[in-house]
Amino acid sequence: MHSWYTILPKNPWISIYVWIIFCILPFYFIIKSFSFVQINIGVILILLYFLSHRFSFNAKNGLVYMWVSFEMVLNIAMTLMFGYVYLSLFTAFFIGNIRNPVGFYIMYGLHIGFTILSIVAGYFIDLNLFLSQTPFIIITVVGVVLLPFTLYSRNKREKLQGQLETANERIAELIIHEERQRIARDLHDTLGQKLSMIGLKSDLASRLVTKNPEQAIQEIKDIRHTASIALKEVRELVSDMRATKLHEEIVRVEEILKAAEIDYEISGDSNELQLPVLVESVLSMCLKEAVTNVVKHSNAKKCTIKIEKNHNEVLLTIYDNGKGFNEKLNLAGNGLRGMQERLEFINGTVTFENREGTKVLISVPLTITHQKGSE
Repeated sequence: MHSWYTILPKNPWISIYVWIIFCILPFYFIIKSFSFVQINIGVILILLYFLSHRFSFNAKNGLVYMWVSFEMVLNIAMTLMFGYVYLSLFTAFFIGNIRNPVGFYIMYGLHIGFTILSIVAGYFIDLNLFLSQTPFIIITVVGVVLLPFTLYSRNKREKLQGQLETANERIAELIIHEERQRIARDLHDTLGQKLSMIGLKSDLASRLVTKNPEQAIQEIKDIRHTASIALKEVRELVSDMRATKLHEEIVRVEEILKAAEIDYEISGDSNELQLPVLVESVLSMCLKEAVTNVVKHSNAKKCTIKIEKNHNEVLLTIYDNGKGFNEKLNLAGNGLRGMQERLEFINGTVTFENREGTKVLISVPLTITHQKGSE
């Protein structure tokens, strides 16, 4: 609720002077136009009105409506006794600041009804008095009708703007959080694969140091090359400089499987799929994670990767003949969970089968892949 002296909230100093003038005018017109007894009655009614108007700003819950109702009664009395409709503007202003929709519309309707009825009755009681004030009465009635609704709409709009700003701030926070999660997943997948390759080549180089020094040196050079590639990919992922291409990822997959001494077979042409950038990046990262898990956990001797497309979806299958997984597969790990989250973003799915090894089946609906992307 606004302060009791504020009628123009955006200009508080102007509003103070406006209120002072509005508060003085009732006393001036009553003292000027009526008898001593009527003046005393009028002054008492005006003081009671301003007192109840002041209390209404401090009241809570149901007491607000009690004080507003009392103001309406005083408005009716002032209109019928003195032809003084002016005070109804104060009540109209207060009603416009009621935030409860039900309370606002009830008080708004009652105030308009009582104001119009008291004016009509006043024309029958003292026709000459009301005829002389007809222009001012019309202006007052227009104010009683428009002022509350205007103030209520403005307050509602300000409230919605505040909620919108809060929602935008929350969305910005969620975007930042999601971007951090994405970077964390991508770093995990990229570094996991490259570090696994470095570990495998390091073991191989240590075994070859005495048996075949020249090959050991070549393996060490490959380790350095792999480390350089990992550093480059990390920089690109963090800066979002490029999307991951599926055919490029297949080349890296071949390298890591070869380094792990796992036989592999890759079928399907990724270039013929014509995938959007987002879908291709998601499939590339999922392929990377799946192959990393094969190298690190499966103890497999062979890995088969198949890329295909039918009328409904694009399918990516990774199968290994390793030890398989426990029936209670833990998907809470960063890699598998990240795979699921990425695929959910493009309406894709991933399933795991445990049949003489592990089979990972990734599918993306064709409706997603038809949305052509650009670099």
